[in-house]
Amino acid sequence: MKKLGMTGLTLALLLTACGEENTVDETEETAEEPVQEEIETGPVTLTDGMGREVEIPEDPENIIASYLEDYLVALDVTPAAQWSISDGAGVQNYLQEELGDVPTIPYDLPYESVLEFSPDLLILRDQPEEDMVSQYAQIAPTYVLESQPTDWRGTLTEIGEVLGGETKAEEVIDAYDQKASEARDLVSENAEGESAAAVWMVDTSLFVVHPERSSGAVLYGDAGFEVPEVVSDLSGDADWAAVSLEELAQMDVDRLFFISDNGEEALTEDRLWQNIPAVENDQVHVFASDSAWLYYGPTANEQVLGHIEDSIAND
Repeated sequence: MKKLGMTGLTLALLLTACGEENTVDETEETAEEPVQEEIETGPVTLTDGMGREVEIPEDPENIIASYLEDYLVALDVTPAAQWSISDGAGVQNYLQEELGDVPTIPYDLPYESVLEFSPDLLILRDQPEEDMVSQYAQIAPTYVLESQPTDWRGTLTEIGEVLGGETKAEEVIDAYDQKASEARDLVSENAEGESAAAVWMVDTSLFVVHPERSSGAVLYGDAGFEVPEVVSDLSGDADWAAVSLEELAQMDVDRLFFISDNGEEALTEDRLWQNIPAVENDQVHVFASDSAWLYYGPTANEQVLGHIEDSIAND
């Protein structure tokens, strides 16, 4: 190999520099070009709460998820049919703004009724008998949830995964947490240190909500009201525990959120009722039994937060 003279060396260095410059330019140009990623489409297989592998179709359109409609509404999904009782006369009324035009299906999902809707996906809340699941699976893929009914965030996340809406589920939870924070601030500013109770009247029987379930989780955990001692003592495994008027009178509660179709009129003449601090201070807020207070889910909880905020704002 011949040695390069000064002129040859200089030329070699210039060529090398130009080559490196071109390489950098090409790299920069390449980096600016959008990268096309291959996105896999088609059905996915998930393991459900019964340990079954279920093939979930891509973009299911006719979904039946009885008594889970709250979560579908939150995910902007309209079901093929909605839960009902009494031959369709009873539905989840707090969802009817979104589901008013959706046909009803009996709550216990008779095989023939399910078949009429030709669903392409069924999502079930409670673990039914295995032979019933097998029958449903002959109609459409049937996924049984693993998350607990009392865990609305877990339920929403799981349904979001089933429907390919994980991002939407996260957005719904984040938005709710923000609204809950705002409600807590409002309670802190206008009712700091006050106790509250949600009481449901059915005919002449009274029930108080569990502090960690249903609207109780919203009232105490999210909005930040204090839990009356009697409520803590009554809390068991039920969402709503039976309470006598005598026990209610012992609560020394500052605010009552009263759920009843008849209001509190049947109690107003009773001296025990009149002596409750919330009654004496005109802090009894009445809601219908078909309102969101009796349900689980992001939609129900958001409505309950709105009721709490409205009640405080109207003081």
